[in-house]
Amino acid sequence: MAEKDIARGLTRNETDERYMRRAIELAQKGRGRTNPNPMVGAVIVKDGEIIGEGYHERCGELHAERNALKNCRERGNDPAGATIYVTLEPCCHYGKTPPCTEALIEAKVARVVIGSFDPNPKVAGKGTRILREAGIEVNENVLREECDAFNYVFLHYITTGTPYVIMKYAMTADGKICTATGKSRWVTGEAARRRTHEDRNRYAAIMVGVGTVLADDPLLTCRVEGGRDPVRVICDTNLRMPQDAQIVKTAKDVPTIIATAVSDPEALAPFIHAGCGIVTVPKRGPHIDLKALMKALGERQIDSVILEGGATLNASAVQAGIVNRVQAYIAPKIFGGKDAKSPVAGTGVDEPADCCLLGEPTVTYLDGDILLESEVIRCSQES
Repeated sequence: MAEKDIARGLTRNETDERYMRRAIELAQKGRGRTNPNPMVGAVIVKDGEIIGEGYHERCGELHAERNALKNCRERGNDPAGATIYVTLEPCCHYGKTPPCTEALIEAKVARVVIGSFDPNPKVAGKGTRILREAGIEVNENVLREECDAFNYVFLHYITTGTPYVIMKYAMTADGKICTATGKSRWVTGEAARRRTHEDRNRYAAIMVGVGTVLADDPLLTCRVEGGRDPVRVICDTNLRMPQDAQIVKTAKDVPTIIATAVSDPEALAPFIHAGCGIVTVPKRGPHIDLKALMKALGERQIDSVILEGGATLNASAVQAGIVNRVQAYIAPKIFGGKDAKSPVAGTGVDEPADCCLLGEPTVTYLDGDILLESEVIRCSQES
C-alpha cells in the first residue's frame, strides 16, 4: 500500500476503492462518444499520489490506459512501479489502437487493479493473464457492480451482437400519450424534454415508425450543446416515407437508415440519392421483423437504440422481445378520453401472468414530472 495512504489510515481495499471511484468518474466523461466501445477510465498512483489519469475519449482514439500513461509522462512522472486503476480489463489485441497490456508492460507498472471483466472474446481474461505472466500483480473485481452499471450498453452489445434497446415514452398520470384528437405537445415539461435530448446524445441510434414521420415530420436530432446526433432509423415496412420529409432532406447531414421490406431498386433510388441508408428486412406479420432489424443494426456497429416512436412501434417491440429497458416519463396531468392513445398499442395479453415484466424502477424527479426507468425481466410475447 502507498505510504501516504497508510498515513491516512486507509486499508488497501479502501485505497483501491477510492482510486477506482475516480476512474469511474473519468470513464463517464466519454459518454456518447465511445460507441460501440465501452466507457473506460484509468488512474495511475505512486507513493500515495495520482501521477496520471485518463479516459477513453472517442471510438478509434487512445484507450484509457494509454491516455493515463500519456498524461503521466506529460506531468513529468515515471509510471514504473506504480499502480494503475482501470474500470475494465485492459485489452490485449490489435484493433484501431495497439493492446493496452503491451503499454502497461512497457511502462513497468507494478500493479493493475481492475473493475469489470471484459466479455469480449478477444479479451475475456486474456488481458489479466498476459499481465500476470509479465510479473505484474493483478487485482480484479474492485467495485465491479459500479463499473458494470455504467457500461450496460457495451456489456449487452458485446455478448449478443445486437443493440441495447430503450423504449421511451411520455404519458399523463392517466396513461395517455396524447389527447383524443392526437395532440401531444407537450405532455411533459422542459426538464424532461431536455433529458430526452441528453439520451439522444448518449445512445447510438433513435428509432421511430413511419407513422411518427407522417404525423410530426420530426428531425430527430440532438439539441444538446456539443452533443452528437444519433443515427436515425425509420421503420417503414411499405416505404410510405415522403421524399420531402425533413428526415430525408437532411439525410446527407445526419446518418439515416430506412428499414423496409421493399426491395424494388426503382422505389428505393430517390432515398438512396438523398443520402439514406437502406436496410431491407423481411416481414413478420404485417410489419418488418424487428429481431432481424436489430441483428442488421448490430452488424453496422450500432450498439444502442432508443425507441421514440408511437404506440404501434412500442407494441411491436414488446411483442418481438427486443426491449431491454423502459423509460416512462409521467406528467402530473390527466387527458382522459377512451380514444386517447396509451403508450403500447396492439392486442395486448390475455392473462396478467403473460405481461412484459419489469424490474424495480429508479425514480428521477424532473421539475414536476417523474421518470421511471426499469430493466426488462421478461418481454417477448411472440408465440
